[in-house]
Amino acid sequence: MNEPLTQALPGSPEDAKKLRIAVVGGGPGGYAAAFLAADLGLQVTLIDPEVNPGGVCLYRGCIPSKALLHVAKLIEESQQAKNWGIEFAAPKIDLARLRTWKESVIKRLTGGLGQLSKQRHVEYIQGRAAFQNSTTLRIRRADNTETVLSFDRIILATGSRPAIVPAFKLDSPRLMDSTGALNLDDIPGSLLVVGGGYIGLELGSVYAALGTRVTVVEMLPGLLPGADRDLVLPLHKRLEKMFAAILLNTTVASLKEDGAGIRATFEGSALQEKDRQQTFDRVLVSVGRKPNSEIPGLETTQVQINPRGFIEVNKQLQTADPSVYAIGDVVGEPMLAHKAMHEGRVAAEAIAGHKVAFEPNAIPAVVFTDPEVAWCGLTETQAEKEKREIKVAKFPWGASGRAITLDRPEGMTKLIIDPQTERVLGVGIVGVGAGELIAEGVLAIEMAALARDIAMTIHPHPTLSETVMESAEVFFGTSTDVFRPKRG
Repeated sequence: MNEPLTQALPGSPEDAKKLRIAVVGGGPGGYAAAFLAADLGLQVTLIDPEVNPGGVCLYRGCIPSKALLHVAKLIEESQQAKNWGIEFAAPKIDLARLRTWKESVIKRLTGGLGQLSKQRHVEYIQGRAAFQNSTTLRIRRADNTETVLSFDRIILATGSRPAIVPAFKLDSPRLMDSTGALNLDDIPGSLLVVGGGYIGLELGSVYAALGTRVTVVEMLPGLLPGADRDLVLPLHKRLEKMFAAILLNTTVASLKEDGAGIRATFEGSALQEKDRQQTFDRVLVSVGRKPNSEIPGLETTQVQINPRGFIEVNKQLQTADPSVYAIGDVVGEPMLAHKAMHEGRVAAEAIAGHKVAFEPNAIPAVVFTDPEVAWCGLTETQAEKEKREIKVAKFPWGASGRAITLDRPEGMTKLIIDPQTERVLGVGIVGVGAGELIAEGVLAIEMAALARDIAMTIHPHPTLSETVMESAEVFFGTSTDVFRPKRG
């Protein structure tokens, strides 16, 4: 982010209450900003194309995907129950009812946000906005009428969209992006997932659980590029059993539709000749996301966009135009809903005249596969690149009583620790419920906790949360459940 810019802020929070605020984009960042601004006494208008706030996350992303991943996990557990002496009949999947349930989850949450908007007296306009200048929007409502809105400050929360690979442009209903995959039009016999990132692996897991033969292609040497290899390994081993194939160091040279489906041509030095061309019922392209920074009329403002397409902001989320703030996916990575929400709150407080800055020490990342992968703060890979001295403490879940009772011992909890100060710099977890456990790691990093603080914090037994405590004990060589032979 850029250094703070000089801006004409109100003299005090009381002065700020006279301001009119516009928020463009009703996703997690947008509605969090709008709601807090209203709570702080500002006059707020929130604009989004949907009937209620929620954005991509609630309508076509985080929420529907997690609903379907819950179904996938249930199916997987019913099959795993054979190990415990309990057998269930093969699941009968009513796709229409499954879609109805997923939509009911979306409707309940977005409807709730609509109510919260009314309770906070946030003016909500269903429509699309374009700048006339730095303090005026022209809004085309859903009914095609137009409204002109003047404001004192604006927060852009326009989010992102799936990236498109030009070579994969194919006018075929068999070719899907993440939005199409979540529609669950059918359960294909075979599915090619292009991209081994978190979206591809999550959706691939859903379809595999529903009975689809899933093949994942990743151009790099490992799944989840950028994630800690120690955390990815247990997931990779499990996915190898779930998926028909995982092709690493492989690219898709072309996609062509034929009568039987979409024929994919692969390139990779390790591929056998028979595997270089395969046909799939459907193809999911999941190769990242692109910021929605092409906002109509943005050129009438002083807002600057960097070469990667992100809007440039300072630590208060203010752009080069003093009247315009921007948050969430449109300002840069990581493209995560919870990061956007916190940025939205910082922007609202900055506009309200409070002294704030977006300076987190750790932003958690979670991959909701099975097992889940979660991390925050410094990773071992980052430390190696930065030639930074660290100590690594790992606790294998094979030594966790709770993990054994769940029949899921493949997990691991990992701490990255400063050897001089014993401060916790990073936390990584792979295993059941890792996404729920990682918050303790975020808190530890934000509070500058030492490994000894975690080791001395009594955790309930038997729980998976104990693995965080025991990782710290491993650092000191005092873990009850991991034997470390004495040297010398």
